[in-house]
Amino acid sequence: MLFAPKISHVIAREILDSRGNPTVACRVILASGASAEAKVPSGASTGSHEALELRDGGKRFGGKGVRKAVRNVNEKIGHAIRGMDARKQKDIDRIMRELDGTENFATFGANATLAVSLAVAQALAMHQRMPLWRSLRHTYRFERHAALPIPMMNVLNGGAHADWSLDVQECMILPRQRSFAERVRAGTEVFHTLAKLLKARGFATTVGDEGGFAPKLTNVEEAFDLLVEAIKAAGYKPGKDIALATDVAASEFYASKAKLYRFKAEKRDFTAPELLKRYEAWQAAYPLMSIEDPFAEDDWKAWQVCVPALKKKSL
Repeated sequence: MLFAPKISHVIAREILDSRGNPTVACRVILASGASAEAKVPSGASTGSHEALELRDGGKRFGGKGVRKAVRNVNEKIGHAIRGMDARKQKDIDRIMRELDGTENFATFGANATLAVSLAVAQALAMHQRMPLWRSLRHTYRFERHAALPIPMMNVLNGGAHADWSLDVQECMILPRQRSFAERVRAGTEVFHTLAKLLKARGFATTVGDEGGFAPKLTNVEEAFDLLVEAIKAAGYKPGKDIALATDVAASEFYASKAKLYRFKAEKRDFTAPELLKRYEAWQAAYPLMSIEDPFAEDDWKAWQVCVPALKKKSL
């Protein structure tokens, strides 16, 4: 290659994400002419210990504007990393952390630093004429065989992803076919079969924040029953062909002072040991492969008991 992959321009701008909220897009241009733009996502429910997403406040976009984060990229971060070799990703990330000076990127905003970091990696991949995954594997000398991940398809929404319905945030299906294409096909067939089942039983088929259906169900078990039925009706075997998963997002309904998990839709409260027993009952009754965030992020005693109890089957 005639040109070293040195960073020549870093340009950030404000765009809208899939929820219609502002977020940061950043384009990195290398001296070789290669360039790439990265767009930062944002979660509906985030942990209190996660890196800070910098918002403008005020009336504009309901306080969710990201002009401050964009300025931080264009006026501070860009100047600091211009001229650096894009192959030195660790050094670039380290410089951004040092300039920010905080543990959670409260100065620049994680939406600014992540946009830059991703854009650098993608621009380097363009320079190398490789897909991003191959570029990362080449840079960091990953030795393991490359494979596509198992898709986790969020087909029933609740919690912070829907206005009513389930207390847990996501109920998912995990197709287990040999090829990725077959997994996508199986998941799609189950999704459409689930829509027919919901309509036949008088449930709404409106979708939640992440594209899954958000019917007003009685409890989580009813959601799992529907998924198992949809899997069978689509011609697949629950567990063998398609497994289940759930993102409980327990921090969203944990009452820290009372030390109770309040399932508002079910009008039931659980202590951590009681909730663990419920998870174990789910594991016994359903082909449940994964349980994400089963307890609140700061409920350390629950985690100490939970991990040994659940990790053999799902966590």
